[in-house]
Amino acid sequence: MLYLDLAFPGNLEQARLASSRRPGGASLQGEVRVVTIAPPKFKQKYRIASSRLKEWDYGTPGYYFVTICTQNRVRWFGEVSLDRMIFSPIGELVAQELLKTAQIRPNVSLDTWVVMPNHIHAIVVIEENPGEPVETPRRGVSTKNNWRPGTLGVIINQFKSICTKRVRASGCEDFAWQTRFYDRIIQDEKPLKNIRAYIVGNPLQWSEDEYFSDI
Repeated sequence: MLYLDLAFPGNLEQARLASSRRPGGASLQGEVRVVTIAPPKFKQKYRIASSRLKEWDYGTPGYYFVTICTQNRVRWFGEVSLDRMIFSPIGELVAQELLKTAQIRPNVSLDTWVVMPNHIHAIVVIEENPGEPVETPRRGVSTKNNWRPGTLGVIINQFKSICTKRVRASGCEDFAWQTRFYDRIIQDEKPLKNIRAYIVGNPLQWSEDEYFSDI
């Protein structure tokens, strides 16, 4: 199993390069990606969620736990064997695109993440965007506002879209994602640690996982 533990969010490119190196130039296809990155806190604390999440501004700097599933929970991304995630070519592609999600956005980083046979868990960190004013989250944030560039929904949908295009172009025309994704705003240090542990341990608990599927 490949485990990358990076100390700073700016090293995502190094993570990609490191994950592409194997003795003799062998491919990394078939290895699990569980990456833990520790980006700096926003103003020395984790952003506290709004009391009404449906009106939360999802462009607000903070830590977001995201789960994205394939349609009908089909196991497109590989299999778990001996408590390790063995990637399919599609799983390899999706892992690459997940890393790129943070690489191409200066205010987005990935904390801990894992690609499983039919779903992805990730802690997405949205930081202050240089040059943009910092606004205090407020009630009454419109749905339209949460689909502006840089918000969590747009980031995830762009990731899903490019993955779908690449996977279908490779010949798997039936590939599809579940329409929606699960998200949770991480409020403080304790749930952050718990979620990190859950993500890292996901391959170990696959047969009992709520997302387990035989498809």
